[in-house]
Amino acid sequence: MFNYWMNFSMLALEAQHVVWLRTIKLAAGGKEASVEAERMITEKLTAAQGAAATIMTGGSAETVVLAYRKKVRSNVRRLSK
Repeated sequence: MFNYWMNFSMLALEAQHVVWLRTIKLAAGGKEASVEAERMITEKLTAAQGAAATIMTGGSAETVVLAYRKKVRSNVRRLSK
């Protein structure tokens, strides 16, 4: 149970990092900001569908959190370049 809360807490912190990085990119404007805005919406819809599918097929909330963390970490890496 502790691992779940630790992963959940880390997801919250990592997601805030992505929000900060995306805000900077969107504030800069231009084509890159437009592409990032589209990517953000697409990712959110895809992640929500994946989470729903996981839960509906008997997956755990921890599985959902781990999947979200993986995507968030990849966004941090990509946006930090």
